[in-house]
Amino acid sequence: MLYIGSHTSFIKDKQLLGVVEESLSYGSNAFMFYTGSNQSTLRFPINHELRDKAHELMKNNNIDKNNCVVHAPFIINLANDSDEDKYQFYIDFFKKELERCKELDITKLVLHPGSYTKLTREDGIKNIAKGLNIALKDIEGVYVLLEFMSGKGTEVGSSIDDLKGIIDLLDRDVKNKVGVCLDTCHINDAGWDIKDFDIFLDEFDSKIGIDKIMCIHINDSYNTVGAHKDRHANFGYGTIGFEKLINVIYNPRLDNIPKILETPWINRNEKDEWAPYKYEIEMIRNKKFTDYINK
Repeated sequence: MLYIGSHTSFIKDKQLLGVVEESLSYGSNAFMFYTGSNQSTLRFPINHELRDKAHELMKNNNIDKNNCVVHAPFIINLANDSDEDKYQFYIDFFKKELERCKELDITKLVLHPGSYTKLTREDGIKNIAKGLNIALKDIEGVYVLLEFMSGKGTEVGSSIDDLKGIIDLLDRDVKNKVGVCLDTCHINDAGWDIKDFDIFLDEFDSKIGIDKIMCIHINDSYNTVGAHKDRHANFGYGTIGFEKLINVIYNPRLDNIPKILETPWINRNEKDEWAPYKYEIEMIRNKKFTDYINK
């Protein structure tokens, strides 16, 4: 079964209900959102009436809550504990995001593992595992999905070995609460040609287990393989290309896993800016490229 959706907007007046309505307008049966700004800790209270209406609308349109994802804000950095107060702040805020997921009845939270900055990669891996062990100790009902990263700067998570290193250090009761979110742009930029995606999956399965993959971000890339950058391109308009991305989406080893578009909005000028997701989802369902940007 294909579960396909996109990043959507969680705004104060409509909250989760607005997310579901926006997703339906794109033809989605999955979605992803931030519960507030992705660059700050500012959060407004969850409106339970809007939440309940959203879940009713999801039910009426056959959207399973397990195919819906929250993305943690970028400011959380569990890889660097050089400032103990700041590290504890990241853990505390992360725990609040987990509680917001529970309050919204969403079961998956994607997390960028973090950057080790002036520490070592090994330090970063240990710190991430330590932070997850603390944050997830008393949390039930929410999976944390570590995102595979592009390797920009001192990011942790741009290799299968990085993610394995984190997972291996998790406490037994926490390990079952942690999965992985792949990202096709990040995999490309980290050094894997997407044409070799099955080889990538073979290595992932042998080191971590393919059952840990619980979400995939579907993005083309403006960059060449191994560029260690992170600039998403629209579906079929980047260096990865339409056919390779379609092969990832319809790979039978990853059936029934939500696939989420994080491709950029089309911005021709200040008065002509719009989301591409309806067109990209239609292309994905039809398995046929359409040059919707230049039409």
